[in-house]
Amino acid sequence: MTEFAPRHLYRGKVRDLYEVGPDHLLMVASDRLSAFDVVMNETIVHKGRVLTALTDYWLSSAGSRVPTALVSCDPTVIEDYAPGFVGQTNWHGRSMLVRRAQMLPLECIVRGRLAGQAYDEYRVSGTVHGMAAPTGMELTDPFPTPMFTPSTKADEGHDLNIDLATAATLVGDEVLAQAQSLCQGLFTWASERLAAAGLTLADTKFELGFVDGELVVCDEVITPDSSRMWPSDEIVRGQVPPAFDKQPFRDWLSAQPWDRTPPPPPLPDEILDITSRRYVAAYERVTGKSLSDWYGRDDEILRPR
Repeated sequence: MTEFAPRHLYRGKVRDLYEVGPDHLLMVASDRLSAFDVVMNETIVHKGRVLTALTDYWLSSAGSRVPTALVSCDPTVIEDYAPGFVGQTNWHGRSMLVRRAQMLPLECIVRGRLAGQAYDEYRVSGTVHGMAAPTGMELTDPFPTPMFTPSTKADEGHDLNIDLATAATLVGDEVLAQAQSLCQGLFTWASERLAAAGLTLADTKFELGFVDGELVVCDEVITPDSSRMWPSDEIVRGQVPPAFDKQPFRDWLSAQPWDRTPPPPPLPDEILDITSRRYVAAYERVTGKSLSDWYGRDDEILRPR
């Protein structure tokens, strides 16, 4: 059997990146959990598979509507580019074969509702990422139109929320306009699909890059790690809604006497369990499919999809 030995390029908070030839990369989502830019010592069962499966779902559903760096998540396809991959069953279901991209130095955040850091800023200054926002808004209120709110991508430390003028100095006016159009269009389309499933997409983050001169979507797409998704019938103005994300973990962590620097406090089993269940529920609620049918289950039999 061919030895599987891709060159490791990068280890992020959640993902590892490997080189697969001159034009492709293998992006592997782990079960690691992070908050406040600190990686926890514990892992969340199924998390990496959920992030990968949801990304594949959104990009497959979008088709030609959304240009993407993704080639395939199918182990039999990845095998053609990375011989020996079929034998790495612990990587199945959490790996994406992608085209190499020249990444934009921006986190492209789109906000449909007032929440999170945007709400914290708004309470103090009435702005969002330093930009004007409607007066009189409360937590969970919708913006008149989805708001494009970029941030920097820091190699170390925290990303910084910035306004559009500052973002333009980093990527130029033309590229920023392309990024804004692509991300807001994808957000609106995904919001409509989620609404049909009784869910509200409050906000989400995209990462973009250039492949062969085309601006494309890279990395994860509308997952519990990158998005806030709320049950539409449980949104109450001014209150934090239940969410299909890691909010119970964030809430527990925020209540601890911790200064948000390593080492993090140990996570109790009940927090690990409820977080895992929320990730799985997010996938199954959004897609209408069972996670057990996705690549990487224990009894997986490889087959084309």
